[in-house]
Amino acid sequence: MNLGTTNIDVVTDGTLLIDGGTIFGQVPRSQWELHMKPDRRNRIRLALNCMLVQTPKVNILVDTGAGSKRQDKFKEAYGLNGNKLLRNLRALGLTARDIDIVILSNLHFDHSGGCTKLDRSGNAVPTFPKAKYLIQRKCWEEATNPNERYKNAFYTDDFLPLEEKGMVEFMDGNEEIIEGLNVKVTNGPSAGHQIVLVERGSEKVAYVSDLIPTPYHLPLHCIPAMDEYPNDTLVQKREFLDMAVSGGWLVIFGHGQDHRAGYVQQKNGNPMLTPVEV
Repeated sequence: MNLGTTNIDVVTDGTLLIDGGTIFGQVPRSQWELHMKPDRRNRIRLALNCMLVQTPKVNILVDTGAGSKRQDKFKEAYGLNGNKLLRNLRALGLTARDIDIVILSNLHFDHSGGCTKLDRSGNAVPTFPKAKYLIQRKCWEEATNPNERYKNAFYTDDFLPLEEKGMVEFMDGNEEIIEGLNVKVTNGPSAGHQIVLVERGSEKVAYVSDLIPTPYHLPLHCIPAMDEYPNDTLVQKREFLDMAVSGGWLVIFGHGQDHRAGYVQQKNGNPMLTPVEV
């Protein structure tokens, strides 16, 4: 998507399979399977979408997918078909060294796994060696000391090597990263979860990550069972959708597979998506 001197692209790291009941929470299978067919293990396929923002001065990557460090393990557990981020960046004319800033919506492995890769000695090293990595402090604190419910969502070799090399910049709340590009803390899916809002003239684009992981999560009651603070998700989701509808925001979904982005409208009191190819 070309916004004057700014280009925005959805760049995927591939797909993985997650239990459908976990993804849709209180919504019964009889409803969600009308949109997303599960496999024999009740898993549905989700995309690992990242957002690339290019300006004349800076290249910003939002999220990094699952990465390549645990391909075999994740292929068995999650049906991972991944490790596509760098190849898809090359298709846009960029290498890992061209990324100046990485914004992480959260530190779950499916969003931060691609921050690091294994070197020839098997050590985790930064994938984007010239970038600074922007993370909410609350998110970091949770990821480095998760409780029993979420310890399997984090792998410290995804992010600790970044801090060791002085590449992490912590944030404490909403912040403008560059002119017209802001992060907004939404917390609900996890502590310190943040979305990214880009405004260029009349064009507005939002990467919503796990706040609304797929277009089928637009209804307010569709909240994943793994969300840490589901009532906060509800409040933040309602607030965002009101803004998206009234302001004409293009919404990019962190895990949208068949539709990765679109505009939201209210029809008969329900949010409806008009898909856009990006």
